[in-house]
Amino acid sequence: MGKQSVNILTLKWGTLYSAEYVNRVYRGVKAHLHRPFRFVCVTDDRAGLADGVEYVPFPDKPDWFHPNARYPEWPGIYVKLLVFSPGFASLQGSTLFLDIDQIITGDIDCFFDYKPGEFCIIHNWVALRKRLFRKVPFCGNSSCFRFEAGPKSHYIYETFKSEADVAMDPEVYGTEQEYMTHAVGFDKVNFWPDNFVRSFKRSCTWPWPLNHFLMPRMKKDTRILCFHGTPSPTQAIEGFRGSKHIDGWTLPCPWVKELWEK
Repeated sequence: MGKQSVNILTLKWGTLYSAEYVNRVYRGVKAHLHRPFRFVCVTDDRAGLADGVEYVPFPDKPDWFHPNARYPEWPGIYVKLLVFSPGFASLQGSTLFLDIDQIITGDIDCFFDYKPGEFCIIHNWVALRKRLFRKVPFCGNSSCFRFEAGPKSHYIYETFKSEADVAMDPEVYGTEQEYMTHAVGFDKVNFWPDNFVRSFKRSCTWPWPLNHFLMPRMKKDTRILCFHGTPSPTQAIEGFRGSKHIDGWTLPCPWVKELWEK
């Protein structure tokens, strides 16, 4: 008996990322997922999407959207909390959400075999200097999470809707992923094993001052390489200086270019 079909869900809005970012993720999924899948991109611009990428338009801005939201733009980041709403993109069943500034580097069947039916997400990475004398916060990183699309997850959306003023208040929740962790429920959040998704910034670059002299390195068992914040994949390829010499500063990284251009 064959494996059940699953969903891959992505979002793209604005002009920061081109359709090629979506297409790269799609090619990575085709190469590294060994079961039937539906690949959906919810976007405000379908131009350039590859054959096989299913286009779904962004939902309208909810009338209950808080006027003083931390991220007031629409389309925008709070759509990540609308994916749990009834009928979103006509999704049903096991769904893996992926940000489009990531590189799939290994077999990703594990993302569907690990704790099936449960909500799974990355444990958000924290800079070394911020965790030397304090506990790492219980917070997911919404670059990569899996959920059951359909009635099982509707409560997350309903919680968001009922708490919209608090959920979008920057004085209460610093990011949408902090609120997502809360809305899912701490007792229902499962974190991926470390090797499933690794941060380029936190796992590959060397600590200061070694990052000024040594090229970043990647652990071979990584399945997805995540570029959250800076540097982006293209910045990592070219070398990233930024305004800080510590966080994310990196020498040019040709092995990222090889992975990025596959």
